Amino acid sequence: MGVLVELLATDERRALEFFVVGLQDVSEPSVDRQELLYNASVLAHYSLVSTQSDSDVPSPSTLAEVFDRFVIDTHIHPDAHMMETAGAQCLLLAGFFEGQMRSRHNIRWYTTLGAGFFRRAAAQEPAAPRARLLQAIAQGFEPWRKRHARLGRELRDKAYLLRPTSQPM
Repeated sequence: MGVLVELLATDERRALEFFVVGLQDVSEPSVDRQELLYNASVLAHYSLVSTQSDSDVPSPSTLAEVFDRFVIDTHIHPDAHMMETAGAQCLLLAGFFEGQMRSRHNIRWYTTLGAGFFRRAAAQEPAAPRARLLQAIAQGFEPWRKRHARLGRELRDKAYLLRPTSQPM
């Protein structure tokens, strides 16, 4: 079981490192480091949160869920954290999972929606440095979405080979 556990087990740090390296590979050298780390943290977070989570806002399965959760329900609009979550979920699905979402959803519309969520989060954020970061993510939403999409495509196209081992699983 040791080999299989080593292959499948991950934690927040490993997931973050994985996505930092991946986003660096698909980004130009001049990309803002704080924005890169933020975007990697979004991907890492949602790689570890279930669509059925009871302890956190669940990962959405489709952009329709984002719409239902964050557009239809207007009670959460004054909440900076929920607006940031909505923006992050738009970035995840319209970006990393663009290929799966494109046939059923208008990616351009969700890009505008996601940037708007980040702008709302920035406007409501009391900490100035975090507000500036959220505003930067809002302004650069489309380039970041494209980087997420490229990384998603590259990871799906990459062949992962498991070497045979003599140890029983």
